[in-house]
Amino acid sequence: MPKDTIENKKKIKVIIPIVPTQVIDEVKQEVEQVLAPDFSADYINVKSGTCFIESRYAEFLNTADIIKLSQQAEKDGFDAIFIDCFGSPGVSVVRELVDIPVLGGFDGAVLMAMSIAQRFSIITVVPSVDSMLESQARDLGITGNLASIRNVNIPVKDLSDKTKLIKHLLEQSKQAITSDGAEAIVLGCTGMLDVVTAVADGLKEMKLPAPVIDPTFAAICTLQSLVRCGLSQSRLTYYRSDAKLVTDPGQCSL
Repeated sequence: MPKDTIENKKKIKVIIPIVPTQVIDEVKQEVEQVLAPDFSADYINVKSGTCFIESRYAEFLNTADIIKLSQQAEKDGFDAIFIDCFGSPGVSVVRELVDIPVLGGFDGAVLMAMSIAQRFSIITVVPSVDSMLESQARDLGITGNLASIRNVNIPVKDLSDKTKLIKHLLEQSKQAITSDGAEAIVLGCTGMLDVVTAVADGLKEMKLPAPVIDPTFAAICTLQSLVRCGLSQSRLTYYRSDAKLVTDPGQCSL
């Protein structure tokens, strides 16, 4: 590829909001399945935070570094940011601080599900995440389309067992379709890597041909569309924040 073509590529920063670095190669393989030829991606983990995100407190602990890495990404000339977690930790905060589009795993996936089905279910990891995703659904205003939130009861650290994960995803997806009325399935963790085809094929074999949405695919495709259209978060929703951290009350003048 000519050098000028490489230099003209749009760039997406993929922030993996957990401390371990061993998942970068798997995330890269997932992202690059849907990365257009005129886009490139760069990957980085947070350096300070938790090893996994399965609670609101874990999101809080990891958000400070997410903010730092996001602001640096904009300074470095990136065109978009993907915070690689279905719970979208720090996304709403980062949107106040940078002018490039920012997505987590949630928005793109559920809005994609709504574009091809009237009702869908999210299948996530562990019970502690269920209510966190319910809050996100309310904030986005899509509860009327959400048939259910189910979980495979497998912590993020054990998702590398693909055989077990696919088995439990198929079990919960079947229940979501037959009992909850779901017409599409959203994988509720970006750590559910390289399983979407197996789950979709398994449902077809059960004569339950619901589309299955991979949240990483959805986020990267949505970000590329936003960049192509010259769009980013509205400053009438996410006002530019000028808040400053102070440690001395004397710095606060009334």
